[in-house]
Amino acid sequence: MAVGEGDGRSSAGAHCDGSGPWAPAAGAGGHGRAGVDRGTVRLREASAGVRSDHPPRYAPEWLRLREPADAAARARDLLDPLRIRLADLPGRADGLVVHDVGCGTGSMGRWLAPLLDGAQHWVLHDRDPYLLHFAAVAAPRTAADGSRVTVETRRGDLARLTSDALTGAALVTASALLDVLTAEEVGTLAAACAAAGCPALLTLSVAGRVDLTPAHPLDAEITEAFNAHQRRTGMLGPDAVDAAAEAFAGHGATVRAHPSPWRLGPDEAELTAQWLRGWVGAAVEQRPELRERADRYLHERLAVCAAGELRVVVHHTDLLALCRPTGGAP
Repeated sequence: MAVGEGDGRSSAGAHCDGSGPWAPAAGAGGHGRAGVDRGTVRLREASAGVRSDHPPRYAPEWLRLREPADAAARARDLLDPLRIRLADLPGRADGLVVHDVGCGTGSMGRWLAPLLDGAQHWVLHDRDPYLLHFAAVAAPRTAADGSRVTVETRRGDLARLTSDALTGAALVTASALLDVLTAEEVGTLAAACAAAGCPALLTLSVAGRVDLTPAHPLDAEITEAFNAHQRRTGMLGPDAVDAAAEAFAGHGATVRAHPSPWRLGPDEAELTAQWLRGWVGAAVEQRPELRERADRYLHERLAVCAAGELRVVVHHTDLLALCRPTGGAP
């Protein structure tokens, strides 16, 4: 599917926040003159304001750039309850079957598979065959205890992720996915997991808050415009985790949420600069009247970043939904 860490419908990396829900788009050409530089991450554009069945493709370079920050941010506190649940499952010859939805280049598997014991078989779902290729080639081969990890790829859409598709699944994962979905799509995901009786670990959903140091008078206005951009065309944006928690709980799941912020400093200057371009670009796309002030703001922020003096916290939330086991669970 084309959403998620791989290629969210709203932007790159899904996730667009720069982290999550927005990744800088290419070919946007800034916003006039030297305008807001949107970066070079997006490889093809969707029609403005339209949720396309053929979403933009996002460059593996952006996903590579954000992968260390993603790995550092994900909430390891959710892994113990997940491990307990997985340990209670009956053994399978092929080990745990994990479905990674909107896998992009596969960073979720590279992070999680080596943290879990036992043989694993990962099923990587994405709409973009270009990204699926990267995910398969770079997939991990061994689990935490040295057991074998295997992978397969499936090109498809979230709408087709039914309980039948999850038969035998031990876990569903996604990264930077929820905030680029609609309430209906989140409901589809929760229903499929609940019907299959498998837990879901959904990481790095944008929380709608950003802290920049040093502060700037325009920070709050850019944040507000960006959040509005994330909610356009029915996407949940910063409301995604609450919506997902409600959807899973409605199916009887036990839901836990935990903060998973990006913490970007001088060592992450390249990522911070790309994030700034995408974040400000999305805000201006939402509110074109900000353009002139946003141009100056971005110029100033990039200069502070290049000097090693900018620190950014991009807030996200990870969610673990422990669905009730069913007869269809492994």
